[in-house]
Amino acid sequence: MSQIVISGTGLFTPPESISNEELVECFNAWATRYNADHAEDIEAGRLEPKPMSDAEFILKASGIRSRHVLDKHGILDPEIMHPQLPMRGNDEPSQMCEMAIAAATQALEEAGRKPSDVDAVLCAASNMQRSYPAVAVEVQQYLGCNGYAYDMNVACASAAFGIQAGVDALSSGNANCVVMVNPEICSGHLNFRDRDSHFIFGDACTAVVLERAEDASDGGFEVLGTRLKTQFSNNIRNNAGFLNRSETPQRSDDDRLFIQEGRKVFKDVVPMVVTLISEHLADNGLEPSAVRRFWLHQANLNMNQLISKRLLGRDPSEEEAPVVLDEYANTSSAGSVIAFHKHKAGLAAGDVAVLCAFGAGYSAGSVILRQR
Repeated sequence: MSQIVISGTGLFTPPESISNEELVECFNAWATRYNADHAEDIEAGRLEPKPMSDAEFILKASGIRSRHVLDKHGILDPEIMHPQLPMRGNDEPSQMCEMAIAAATQALEEAGRKPSDVDAVLCAASNMQRSYPAVAVEVQQYLGCNGYAYDMNVACASAAFGIQAGVDALSSGNANCVVMVNPEICSGHLNFRDRDSHFIFGDACTAVVLERAEDASDGGFEVLGTRLKTQFSNNIRNNAGFLNRSETPQRSDDDRLFIQEGRKVFKDVVPMVVTLISEHLADNGLEPSAVRRFWLHQANLNMNQLISKRLLGRDPSEEEAPVVLDEYANTSSAGSVIAFHKHKAGLAAGDVAVLCAFGAGYSAGSVILRQR
C-alpha cells in the first residue's frame, strides 16, 4: 500500500477578535438589564436571576483569552448577541465556501499543487450552513477542482475523520490528491446569553492536502495510521435541524443552539481519548514517550493538559502539547489542525507526532504522523 502524506496545511483566521473582557462586558450588561426587567418575578421566586460572568474565571476555567469571529459588532450588542452576516444570493459563494477557499489555497501552495491537481474535496465540519448542495461541491467549483466532493459532520472530531476518509480514498485509488477543509462558524450556534458557554467558541477554517508519498514533494508528514472511535452521549448537543418547524410543541430558541454538560464531558472524554491514543500508538509499536508533539483538539486547556499528562506520565511542555485556544478559543473541527498548522516547525525527519480531535457524539479520532 502506498504511503499517504499530508503535504500542505492552510488556515483562514477572521480579522475581528473579541477579548474575554469585551465579551463579559456585553454579557453582564444584558444580564443586569434582564434582572431589572424581571425583578418582580425574581423576587417572587418565579424566575432565577441571571448571574454575572467574569473574565478571569473564563481564563482559569478554559485557558481562553480571546476568539476570532466573523462579526464582532452583532455579538457585542446586548440587543442582538449573535453574529450578523449579510445574506448571500444563490449565485454568490457562501460564507463557508469563501473561508474554505482561503485555507485550501494556502494549503495547496504549501504542497506545490494546483487546484486542477485535486480530484476529491471533503468538507468536514460540525455545522453546515445548508443541507444541499454540499458545501464541498461548492468549494470544488470555486476552487476549480476535478473529481468529486462531499460534506461530512462528526462534530469537533470531523478533521480526524476527514483525514481518514482522505487516506482511504487515496489508498483505494479513488483519488490522487485530496483537499480536506474545516470551515467553522461556531459563533453562529453559540448561545451568547448562556453564562456557562458564551465564551467557548470562535470562528476559523483549516485545510490539509493529502496525496501519495511518491507524488508529493519533499517534506510534509507521513500518515502512519488513523483510528476512530464513537460513543453516543447527549452531554454535548445541538438540536437545530430541518424538522424544527414541524415539532409540536415548538422547542425554544435556546434548545436549537449549543448545549453541553461540561463537567460530564470532561469526566467522560479524557479517559476515552487517553485510551484511544495509547492503544493506537501501541498497535503501531510506539510508546507515548516517542511522540514529539501532540496536536490536540483545542477545547479546554485543563482537559488537554490532563490528557497529555496521563499519556506521558508527567506534565507536557508547551512544545510537546502546543496551545492555540488562548487566541482562537474552541474552533471545533479546525482546532487540532490550527495547532498542527501553527506548530509543526522544529521537528526533525523521523519525528513522530499525533493529531487528535474529539468532541460531541462522543467522537474521537487519532492520526499518527511522522515528519519526512
